[in-house]
Amino acid sequence: QTREAESRFGWSIEKASARIRWDRVQEIPLSKIRRPFEYTRKNNEEKVEALMQSIEAIGLKEPIDVLEVDGQIYGFSGCHRFEASKRLGKTTIPCVVRKVSKEMLRMHMM
Repeated sequence: QTREAESRFGWSIEKASARIRWDRVQEIPLSKIRRPFEYTRKNNEEKVEALMQSIEAIGLKEPIDVLEVDGQIYGFSGCHRFEASKRLGKTTIPCVVRKVSKEMLRMHMM
């Protein structure tokens, strides 16, 4: 099922894992990640369900990218992975954290 989802949605676990610098990945509590567009952008339900199956079978193989501003964590990408992890009852998610300025955060919010 994972391979079917990979081909249907155009992602590859091997390609994703190969380009990740795992030494920079941190487990962040889902509850600490602010999602500014959570209620204005709709996830593809089929993709979330496929990711849930994949995560249950082999774990999450690609961390989400988050921004840190003054100790606060903001997530703008990885919406489907975030939602799938949340629905599975996960309390943390692997993240690549980039510390940025408030100005950079404002640019992401536009």
